[in-house]
Parts: sequence; structure tokens; C-alpha cells
Amino acid sequence: MSGKHAAYAKKLVIAEETKQTMLALTDADASLTVEDAYQIQLETVKIKLAQGKKVIGKKVGLTSTAMQKMLGVNEPDYGHLLNDMVVESGAAVSIDSLISPKIEAEIGFILEEDLEGPNLTYLDVLMATRFIVPTLEIIDSRVADWKIKLVDTVADNGSSAKVVIGEKMSKLNGIDLRTNSMVLFKNNEQMATGAGAAALGHPAHAIAWLGNKLHEFGMVLKKDELILPGALSGAISVSAGDTIEAKFGALGSVSVHFV
Repeated sequence: MSGKHAAYAKKLVIAEETKQTMLALTDADASLTVEDAYQIQLETVKIKLAQGKKVIGKKVGLTSTAMQKMLGVNEPDYGHLLNDMVVESGAAVSIDSLISPKIEAEIGFILEEDLEGPNLTYLDVLMATRFIVPTLEIIDSRVADWKIKLVDTVADNGSSAKVVIGEKMSKLNGIDLRTNSMVLFKNNEQMATGAGAAALGHPAHAIAWLGNKLHEFGMVLKKDELILPGALSGAISVSAGDTIEAKFGALGSVSVHFV
């Protein structure tokens, strides 16, 4: 790891802890590559592990064509989920603990066994899945006004902040995740709809991509990890007083309130 990677990681972690935004890394250093960004992300995780936090899963981002076009990329990205990010469904989250939060609904996967690339398919993912669970991912950017490029969001741990985990755990038996519906509400007003196919055609495709990508870094998806395969609709902004709920049909629902 270079000293540059570690220095940028420290800045990102400080911005997250102090809620003070920072200049985009790509504005400070135009030479940074996506490879650099993943190394910076790993350095941010190393800092957090040294603080006593634990990795509990991973998240895939940029799985929709619209988001990829917006950032000018042709593949997703990923970030790490840590234990201090977890929020129970129905709980309250303080807006002051975040900078400029947005929220997305996703079908979470909990693994029964390790998944190691490089040749994973979505069938491998389905075979290795213990449960699926409704989730809300609260994303946030340490970069001012979300003025980010791919390198910025990757370095910033995929713009991760918190994950709200629903109570209902479902087996995959008889469930077609491609067509499984999601309706996202903000203060009881419908804001978005989607289906599992929004995540690379099938959420398990997104997880297979992640397992294969992690192989490049000598990493595997681990048993018991929670994997978020990407949003089923666009992210919506939230502020104090908002209640967000996502209903996933037979898979159940998940909600969070902001104070």
C-alpha cells in the first residue's frame, strides 16, 4: 500500500467521523485510478478494523444502467459493510449522524457458505444462499454535494453509511427474484417501484460479479456475510422527520425513521 492511499483513506475517515465534507479525490489528484480507489477503500477498512469494528458483509453499487451512464462506467462497484452500520427495522436514525443521506431498497442475501471467484455464476450464488432479507441501504458521501466520479465513490467505501435489516428471513424456494416487486414509500407516499431484475437482471448476478471482482484482491465472500446486490430503484433523499418503508411483497417489509 502506498503512503498516498493511506493518506487519502485517513482524510475520508476523518470526514465521516466529523461530518465535515471534503474535496473530491479526483479534483485533488486527477491521476487516481479505480485500482487506486479500491486500495484506498481497503485502507479505510483497515483503519476501522483497528478501531474495533468488524466487517459483516459487502455491498454492490452502480448495478443499474442509468447509474453507470451517469458516472460513465460499464461495471458496478462495491464497498464493505461494518457492524456499526447496522440498524434494526423500525428504528430511528439521527440525521446529524450523516452528511447528505439518500436511501435505496435492496434484497439482501445472507450466505450459507463461502463464495470464491473467479468463475462464479448466479447459480453458484443461489446455491450458497441461506436466506434473503428486505433491506434499506442508507448511502452518504463524504464529498461535498455528491460531486463524485467513480474513483471518489469507490474510495469512499461505495458511499456506504448504514444498512437497515428487515426481520423476515426467507428461503429462496419458489421465489423468482427477477420479478419480485418492491415499492418504496416516504411518509406513506409512494416514491418508487422496482423488481429484482433491476440489479444486473437478477440480484444473484450482481453477487457473482462481486465474488469474481474480489478474487482480484485475494478476497472471498464469506459464510454468514450480508451481501447487498444493488438498488431496485433510484436513491431518494431524506431529512429529519421522514419515515421510509420498502415493501417487497412475499419477502416482507423494512422501515426506518429519521430524527
